[in-house]
Amino acid sequence: MAKKKMSIGILGLGKYGMALVEALVSNDKEVACLDRDENKVKKALEYTDFAYVTEELSTANLLEMGFDQCETIVICIGEHMDSAIFATINALALKNVKVITMSNTDEMGRVLEKLGAEVVYPYKDSVEKLAKKLSSTNVLDFIALSDNIEICEVKIPKAYLNKAIRDTDIRLKYGLNIIAIRHSAENIDLRIDPEYVLKESDTLIVLGESKFLRKFESKQ
Repeated sequence: MAKKKMSIGILGLGKYGMALVEALVSNDKEVACLDRDENKVKKALEYTDFAYVTEELSTANLLEMGFDQCETIVICIGEHMDSAIFATINALALKNVKVITMSNTDEMGRVLEKLGAEVVYPYKDSVEKLAKKLSSTNVLDFIALSDNIEICEVKIPKAYLNKAIRDTDIRLKYGLNIIAIRHSAENIDLRIDPEYVLKESDTLIVLGESKFLRKFESKQ
């Protein structure tokens, strides 16, 4: 694997893991993955050059295969609690790697969170939603209303910081409607004052076409 913090690691190529590989590659992310099933790895090789057959999920083996060079590792073996916990502990031992672990139950999720992992639940966190969050550092959450219309919560690009909303080109250039501004976890303002000056701690909740949202998200 290339020695750069650009790739996403996927441990486990079940239905969720394989779909995540496909979705991330379609979003132009470099993906590395592994599974003990050779047939699943062969299928993954259709999407990425970095797919490995192994049953060994030790930290040493993850290092040897270059998973320490991933920016994020997603562990998709939620049906086997002991294996998921073991893989999570070993992935967390890698330096400067964010670890997300899939869980099929709330009880298991609480255990994984206490270990230090972020937890996703396949019964409520779709592959599409997770792939989108992993593919853009500016997207915090989103809802797809149709194939081309979305509501997204995004970080404010640097170009718009310390500007009043009326002085931005968000609507004119991107056709996006600001429907709310989040100031904190509990403080969401639905009244959009055009004189409000955008702060670094704020996030915008915007409605618009997917193609224009992608352009806005990528603006730094």
